[in-house]
Amino acid sequence: MEKYSKYIDIAREYEVDNVVAVIPDEIVFDGRTILKCMYGCKDWGKGCTCPSRAGFLSMDEWKELLKKYKVVLIIHSTCKKTAQLASLAVENEAYLDGDVFSFSMSDCALCGECAGSSGQECRNPMEARPAFHSVGIDVFSTAAKLGLPLKPLRTKNEVQNWYAAVWLN
Repeated sequence: MEKYSKYIDIAREYEVDNVVAVIPDEIVFDGRTILKCMYGCKDWGKGCTCPSRAGFLSMDEWKELLKKYKVVLIIHSTCKKTAQLASLAVENEAYLDGDVFSFSMSDCALCGECAGSSGQECRNPMEARPAFHSVGIDVFSTAAKLGLPLKPLRTKNEVQNWYAAVWLN
């Protein structure tokens, strides 16, 4: 995993809380995550990175593609946008280093409100990425398996934990 220390350092430059390198087999897939998208997300059918959009891969297709990677950097932050920006920076650097299939994922926080919510096209199509859960990853089980903090929040005042990932070769 030493090969990936450069990318861990790049993520840490964003002052994220944790960065963990794992193999794809340590990521927990469970297609039931789509139920939370369908019946818990106000952007269902609208969000620019939403699995309800035309052309989105099936969960089985996502799983098959993601399992081809060698390493996944899991990035944890209590700031959604920080997690996303760190993952995009790592993806970009890995790409420039020759990993042309490097791919980051995070709950998108680039815009205050998703343009898709008002029927518009994505304002940041080169940076917007799908969230873990939207492709069938059980973020709660994955975080628990890796000893990272994540639990359902009882109140809006509790600190949220956000996760991004960068899939690397």
